[in-house]
Amino acid sequence: MFAILAMVDAASLGQTTGQKPAQTPSQRRSTAHSSGIKSQEPPGVLVQLNGALESLAAKVSPAVVQILVTGFGPLRETDNERSQTALIVRQHAVGSGVILDSSGYVMTNAHVIEGAQRIRVALPLPMGDSAGQVPLGKRRILEARLIGQHKETDLALLKIDDTDLPTLSLLTQQRAQVGQLVFAIGSPEGLQNSVTMGVVSAVARQADPAKPLTYIQTDAPINPGNSGGPLVDMNGAVVGINTFILSQGGGSEGLGFAIPARVVDFVYHSLRAHGHVHRVEIGAATQEITPSLADALHLSRHWGVIVDDVRPDGPAAAAGLQIQDIILTADDRRIETLPSLSAALYLHRLDQVIKLEILRGDERKTLYIPAIEQHDQMDQLLDTVNPENSLIPRLGVLGIDLTADLSSHLGSLRISSGVVVVGRAADLILPDTGLQAGDIIHQLNSTRIDSMETLRAAVNALKTGDPVALQVERDGGLTYVSFETE
Repeated sequence: MFAILAMVDAASLGQTTGQKPAQTPSQRRSTAHSSGIKSQEPPGVLVQLNGALESLAAKVSPAVVQILVTGFGPLRETDNERSQTALIVRQHAVGSGVILDSSGYVMTNAHVIEGAQRIRVALPLPMGDSAGQVPLGKRRILEARLIGQHKETDLALLKIDDTDLPTLSLLTQQRAQVGQLVFAIGSPEGLQNSVTMGVVSAVARQADPAKPLTYIQTDAPINPGNSGGPLVDMNGAVVGINTFILSQGGGSEGLGFAIPARVVDFVYHSLRAHGHVHRVEIGAATQEITPSLADALHLSRHWGVIVDDVRPDGPAAAAGLQIQDIILTADDRRIETLPSLSAALYLHRLDQVIKLEILRGDERKTLYIPAIEQHDQMDQLLDTVNPENSLIPRLGVLGIDLTADLSSHLGSLRISSGVVVVGRAADLILPDTGLQAGDIIHQLNSTRIDSMETLRAAVNALKTGDPVALQVERDGGLTYVSFETE
């Protein structure tokens, strides 16, 4: 306030002491012209750039949706409010998503829908409408169901019942380049249809050394709520899915990270086809070279990735791969760490052979190894079940008894009996049960479930409208999925 008053006083003082009053912008341009200084109009290239950015935003935004999640979680209390009783409250979260198929398939982050009891998708309004306040009733909000999620890549696929929706394409044929201009679209802090601009700061940024996934780093401002939204190039193609930021204070500090489009495309097609992700393998195991390992084996390199096992009946053995071979490249991608090899195999297509350049002693060799599919264990079980005996129509799932042999393959379980969900029959699901392949059903309401027989009896005893709470074991923990019968 003080600085503003001082400026006003100075302007008044100029008028009362005979000084010339300040010139208007048009007067200044006229004076500049008369003094020989040419007025500067915006360069044509900037006008074109501005128009291109506006067109890009109008093109991309209709395919970017807002994800509305409702669930339950612990109430966070301050130290002064803390009590001896744990409080569970209904919680709401907002994220972003991108429509990849006009029939309603939406990709987002797995952490956006984690713990969700209900998932809804808010379709964007036209750019002209979203500039101001939007009446709540004007938004189109649709119920969404979870097709599948892959926590390793933090991706999830949703389905909404609508058609002829606008879509964006994934840029899978070329990689992002450092310095490339990119745009992030999403709902930061719940503000739908927000567009920010930046550049690709780095590619192949590995956030966790123990995991093969690498990210695109960008300085385009990203905040909570952008998760699951697209990072697009100047053509409007998706180069990545925004997933997390590095921040000291919780806000954008120019360190945003996106899952590359090639990974998104791979996971999207796997989830859509199977509900989970399949992997590629070659029948060989590897480990990173350490200086002590290199000295002990007299290796020609003290770094890189070495083959430590080759399965005799696998494709790698048939192609000539041997123990102590050092892998130099995979599909022409340089391999220096174990995660870089895992990432190369992760993205490899099953219909193509894997090209490996190896170092054997001092000799370089190129091997072509057929890729084989690493089947999900649930798929293997699904191939063995008889749908007529395993289908539970009112739950829309295929199940089998949890036997001692099956339990040994599934690893350590919390409860040793139950029914394993090996598949979902999507067309038969009337209520949204929330069951997933791999879930183990232990209880229905107050009835203990130890076999398909007890599960069928408990389900058949339900009447339309009855509430159901299924206790299931999932990812090593126990949880409830609840719904009403129809």
